[in-house]
Amino acid sequence: MKYTLLSLLLLFLTACTYDFAEVNEDPNRITEISPGTLINPILYELATHNAGRSHAITFDLMQVTVPFPSVSGGLHRYDVSQNIGNSSWYWYYRLANNVKEMRAAAVEAEDPNYEAIALTLNAYLYANLTDLFGPVPMTEASAAEEGNLYPRFDAQADVYATILADLERANTLYDTQRAMPYAPDILFDNEVAGWRRFTNSLLMRLLLRVSNRDDFDSFDRLATMVENPEQYPVFTATEESAILEVTGVSPNVSPWGRPQDFRLGTKMTTFFIDNLNGWEDPRRPVIATMAQDSALNNIGYKGIPSAYDGPESQFTYNASTLEIEQVENPMRIYLMTYAEVAFIQAELAQRGYLEDGQAYYEAGVAAAMEQLGTSLPAGYFDQPTAAYDGSLERIMLQKYYALYFVDYQQWFEYRRTGLPELPTTPAMLNDGRMPARFYYPQDVRIGNNANYQDALPLLGGPDDINTRVWWDTVD
Repeated sequence: MKYTLLSLLLLFLTACTYDFAEVNEDPNRITEISPGTLINPILYELATHNAGRSHAITFDLMQVTVPFPSVSGGLHRYDVSQNIGNSSWYWYYRLANNVKEMRAAAVEAEDPNYEAIALTLNAYLYANLTDLFGPVPMTEASAAEEGNLYPRFDAQADVYATILADLERANTLYDTQRAMPYAPDILFDNEVAGWRRFTNSLLMRLLLRVSNRDDFDSFDRLATMVENPEQYPVFTATEESAILEVTGVSPNVSPWGRPQDFRLGTKMTTFFIDNLNGWEDPRRPVIATMAQDSALNNIGYKGIPSAYDGPESQFTYNASTLEIEQVENPMRIYLMTYAEVAFIQAELAQRGYLEDGQAYYEAGVAAAMEQLGTSLPAGYFDQPTAAYDGSLERIMLQKYYALYFVDYQQWFEYRRTGLPELPTTPAMLNDGRMPARFYYPQDVRIGNNANYQDALPLLGGPDDINTRVWWDTVD
């Protein structure tokens, strides 16, 4: 793994806005592995991978976009390939290995802030891994240099117990009076308070993720966090969010070398666009282009049904597609935003653990618009379909838009709640059921077969797309 890391480090040591070349104030230490040499490559690779997977997978599963033409099959029809999760499996484990080295370097340097950041990034990676696959190697992972090439799988509850405890510990490690001594990181510009807010916001996300289980007293712990902001500072404004600002200055560049590929063979779905149309939502021109009739006249925003049945000739218009300015340099990649925190708080209120759910809901909607560079129109909540009505359905529909382009989070939250309610068609495969997980990669099944076989009882079913992960209990 080190040769990959070192080659990436060479890329990141070229000049850019953040002056990655100045990894350390002492040029004699530039070849040493330190938290400062590791953090920016990890952040960039994590963010860009997530953006790509959101576009390639989450958009289709969650009816944001639909490949067009596509008269049969396709992920939007729940036609899921055996290798769909391979990229994230290997990408996240490679990054987890680098995070492990970062943490070791932080401990050796006796720097609690970088250790806390490493714990946070590790939790982020393993949460996505276990949410995608179920049981995954964690305790024995990234141990090839110690001679363990065949790690055992950890149960999902054990993975969550570890990462939640690590986030709690990270929160106590941060020392806001202590400067981060290396070159500015590309996420929070070495602001220790910003990293601490990210740690606790991520803790909120993951506590809510497992809230259908009784193991972690999620709702009580979440309420305690909200009621104790000094002990558990979280995002309170969009500008505090974990958003990677891609500058367009090498090496911090858009992962879309050809921005036109972002919308190649892609149309917006009817579900995604029609809700925005109903609200006259200002996010439409940021996300999508206008549809056109056969004479190339603009006809407003109009999508195509996901998993549509029949030939593409039934659509006599050129439907809206993705606006490519979203992936042109400079661009933004969302790891976690204040809007998500506000919707977590709104759900806590809806479930009776906090007061004033409407205020949290409206703050979440406004922040979701703000993170896309637009703003809440006057009278938006006067619309009956946009106003807070006290229901989880209303919260989750707006949260779905707040999680637009945030790795796999729309899909994870749908599996947790069954919301928003997505339309189905006769052309859908898998009996019209949303896939519940990814298959394990084939070479894991073959190369680590003994531990793979031991993992299946932990999974609780066969290695297929309909076996639910441990926290997914909603029918």
